[in-house]
Amino acid sequence: MKKRSISFLLFFILTGFSVFAQNSPNGTADISLDYYLPGSYTYNEKVPTPKEVLGFEVGEWNVDYDQLIRYFEKLAESSPRVSFEIFGQSYEKRPQVMLTITSQENQSNIENIKNSRKKLRDPNANLDYDQMPLVLAAGYSVHGNEASGINSSLLAAYHFAAANEIEDDLENIIILIDPSLNPDGYSRYSTWVNSHRSYNLNGDPNNRELGEAWPGGRGNHYWFDLNRDWLLVQHPESQNRVAKFQEWLPNIYLDYHEMGTNSTFFFPPGIPSRDHPLIPKRTVQLTEKMAAYHAKAMEEIGSLYYAKESFDEYYFGYGSTYPDIQGSIGILFEQASSRGHLQESNFGPLNFAFTIRNQFRTSISSFEAAKEMKVEINKSMHDFYKEAFQMATADTDKAIVFGSMEDGARSFHLADMIRQHAVDVYSLNEDITVNGVPFVKGKSYIVPLNQPQYRLIKSLFEVRNEFQDSLFYDVSAWTMPMSFDLDFMALSSRILNLADVSPLDSDFSLNSGKVLGEKEAYAFGFGWEGYYAPKAAYQLMKKGYLVRVTNEPIVLPDKTDLKRGSILVSMPREKKKELNLLEDLEKIAEETGLEIHAINTGYTGGINLGSPQIDVLKKPEVALLVGTGVVSLEAGEIWHLLDQRMDMPITLLPVEKVNSVDLRKYNVIVMPNGPYTTFGKEEAEKIKSWTSAGGTLIARGDALTWLNSQELVKFEFKEEEKDEAIKEVQAYADFPKNTGARLTSGTIFHAKLDNSHPIGYGFSKDSIHTFRNSNLFLETAKNPYSNPLVYTNQPLASGYVHSENLEKIKNTAVIQVKKLGSGRVIGLVDNPNFRAVWFGTNKLFLNSVFFGQIIKAGTAD
Repeated sequence: MKKRSISFLLFFILTGFSVFAQNSPNGTADISLDYYLPGSYTYNEKVPTPKEVLGFEVGEWNVDYDQLIRYFEKLAESSPRVSFEIFGQSYEKRPQVMLTITSQENQSNIENIKNSRKKLRDPNANLDYDQMPLVLAAGYSVHGNEASGINSSLLAAYHFAAANEIEDDLENIIILIDPSLNPDGYSRYSTWVNSHRSYNLNGDPNNRELGEAWPGGRGNHYWFDLNRDWLLVQHPESQNRVAKFQEWLPNIYLDYHEMGTNSTFFFPPGIPSRDHPLIPKRTVQLTEKMAAYHAKAMEEIGSLYYAKESFDEYYFGYGSTYPDIQGSIGILFEQASSRGHLQESNFGPLNFAFTIRNQFRTSISSFEAAKEMKVEINKSMHDFYKEAFQMATADTDKAIVFGSMEDGARSFHLADMIRQHAVDVYSLNEDITVNGVPFVKGKSYIVPLNQPQYRLIKSLFEVRNEFQDSLFYDVSAWTMPMSFDLDFMALSSRILNLADVSPLDSDFSLNSGKVLGEKEAYAFGFGWEGYYAPKAAYQLMKKGYLVRVTNEPIVLPDKTDLKRGSILVSMPREKKKELNLLEDLEKIAEETGLEIHAINTGYTGGINLGSPQIDVLKKPEVALLVGTGVVSLEAGEIWHLLDQRMDMPITLLPVEKVNSVDLRKYNVIVMPNGPYTTFGKEEAEKIKSWTSAGGTLIARGDALTWLNSQELVKFEFKEEEKDEAIKEVQAYADFPKNTGARLTSGTIFHAKLDNSHPIGYGFSKDSIHTFRNSNLFLETAKNPYSNPLVYTNQPLASGYVHSENLEKIKNTAVIQVKKLGSGRVIGLVDNPNFRAVWFGTNKLFLNSVFFGQIIKAGTAD
């Protein structure tokens, strides 16, 4: 073993310059295809190489996405092994494409093969694992600026389409290549680096090519990290990809990424203590067995690598962990990134071609592992589902019911999310009560546990507060009904069998709303409880109707209760001929699922329709600050919420323009989380003046600390305790573990809500779950009316939190309202819009947007 290590080191030293050097006047024009391809293969000359179609060698430039598609189409035209399909579109209407590579006989029998694979989820099926083809799927560059993946897919496609020596192997293996999991982000990135690439490459990290402009190409159109969206399926790229995954049920899924420039190459297993308990040990063992093939491939080309020291298999939203909860084997590859065509690193100059070659060679090593482990891997997948039914039988819980009394939209969206993972979901056709909790028909759903996706279902609904490890690469909790603010309960078999339910079909959609009562009404009203009530209110304000919000309950003549926050709509005093209120209301009700009530008299119970307790609403004119110093993930979440769900136009206002624009165009400015490094006194004075004139300023996370630093307002945070005593000496090696354990990376907490406060309008209960991924602890303000949401004394709901942080968080503020002149500053410690899946707290943010204007001055701190 020692001898091999020495020879490997000598090989690396001797070849280092040729591996990294790109000094020719023509940049990377000296790269040849032989640099990438293993010497043990010959290739069919009828199949075009990438260069023959693109006009340049792989690694010389970042391939344009359209160029890549053209090459894939050429492969399908030239080889009977290859078929090409478009299976979806991104937000920017770029096609999502897939190559299927296998024997010609398998190509002619694809649909039968797909159908036969469904038997892997049948515990009683009698399967011949040797005769069943194995499916190896590969997804590249879900982070658009991790470009070695997508560019290596060109080589993988060519190799598997043209290599003569694998002809017989393709009788037993089907290869699926999804070259770009994030076409929009990659296109943003490739345009940047190609447009700044010199023909004489310069690896200086300060070079403009190597520093993308904000927001970079990592995220999709709305700047979301799609590698967290496999489980949540909130974006079309993920929805289409997951549908394709469920169609094929691949045995192995390869997930190609990049990490820091001064790294080497990672392949799994990850850190063993951080595997999710629902992942079978057998899956981890197979992953480790495959690792030997990757190690051999890396050593053959002299590339450094490591395993077991980074990353984890915990959160099931990654491309490398989602397969693990499906009986597949997810494999993460992390390559040191050149973030352009050449960059200096601790190991010497790192060029793009080198990063591509490493990724490509692991495609081949994965194929070799799949070929030799086929029977074992097929059996493992079947065993996974056999065990799932055994676990379901042993579980005392037989089903989960979830729903909302007031809002069918949130429960609809959770049901829709779950069913996309090939899970059977049933709508409730009758009202039931479980342990005193009512679940109403049309707004509640049941998920039986006795089905193939038992493990996945458990992961979506489980509350887990005990962990083997205290460090997490991502979130530690994703209890879905908590994020949707829904009631949920485990059911016994008896209750499930008695309930009247209907299975959800493929055209499942949100129930339409309607206008109730006489059509020629004095006014109309609807509650704020519905998820899409803000969308309805905005559309009515946009059309020019008089839209008001009631700050006290109203009882209609038919005894309908309109709670605080309900919306009243009537014609404006100066009526416009083009307005047709009833027609517009009927259309809005149909789209939003809201029930809108006709009101025939202003002399209502509670307060009357002309009461001073009813405020006229101004249409929100929203500016969202974006650019350097703003966390793009959070800015994108807000943009997506308002643009996609609430159908509201907003201004994406670059931070560098704040000083030069007339802010009076806006009545709401949103500062997402971020350090605001480019902001100083001038911007602070501009924002202060605008807010003081009556604007609503919404600030999240570290934006609050910036407001503090500029003395616009003062948010009081708990400081780190100063311990003057000599602390116990700690081992140097324990530093990462001890400090990492104090991070709150993603945990769900209980909070107490004042639903008489405009921030709490639309919530029927005084308790809510909130998501936290920071250690900002905000003291409650002196004004007792300015803290509409605070943590409880027993705040932990689901996930990991360090014991010291748990004490600090108790009874602190989640949301706080400050006054600045005639305006309001609404500070949010936690992110109510996290990953577009926190439907339950979205309304806290939306209430800030719509109702910040009506918060009484005396209630703000």
